[in-house]
Amino acid sequence: MREIVFDTETTGLDPKTGDRMVEIGCVELIDRMPTGRTYHAYFNPDRDMPAGAEAVHGLSAAFLSDKPRFVEKAHELLDFIEDSRLVAHNASFDFGFLNFELENCGMAAVCLTRMVDTVAIARKRHPGAKLSLDALCTRYGIDRSHRVKHGALLDAELLAQVYLELNGGRQIGLELAAEAVTASRITTTVQIVRSDRPRREPRPHAPSAVELARHAEFLSRIEKPIWQT
Repeated sequence: MREIVFDTETTGLDPKTGDRMVEIGCVELIDRMPTGRTYHAYFNPDRDMPAGAEAVHGLSAAFLSDKPRFVEKAHELLDFIEDSRLVAHNASFDFGFLNFELENCGMAAVCLTRMVDTVAIARKRHPGAKLSLDALCTRYGIDRSHRVKHGALLDAELLAQVYLELNGGRQIGLELAAEAVTASRITTTVQIVRSDRPRREPRPHAPSAVELARHAEFLSRIEKPIWQT
């Protein structure tokens, strides 16, 4: 099963009011384990960068001014994500910007049926708890000491670890091992049942008269044995 964990950085909160995506980071998972393949890009938004947004991710208008526009990288991005499920934290936000940018350059939006929202998963797993990425990293002991500001690829890498924990974490490996042991036992049983060796009559196990006499003699040397009270 192939999934893409991704995160975006933007100029603000709503593409419908003029905000744009300025960064995207993607991490490939196969069977919910990172493969090491990633995708990362910055985009020139063709607008200013509000101070509040820059304080969050540290991306200035000057830094982004020589970066490609989204339309120049769209096909490359789509080639990476293919038709995989897309995992994001508060996914409706990231999907909103991704689909706005795709539609803005004349491309089809990504179907929302591919969306996996880790906030929704975390809410079911930990009702009433804090659900931010930072809070979940703390809960699961994921090191985020290198996260000074938000960054799309860094946050996607952290989220991939959180997503693994939300789905069982290291227990996934234990479950696979248990299934392998069970399968091995089943195979062994089948091999025994199907054996073509001739059947042997069971050996007699009744004690002989000599053995019974020795046992009686042994018991006579025990003072008040509890099994004879």
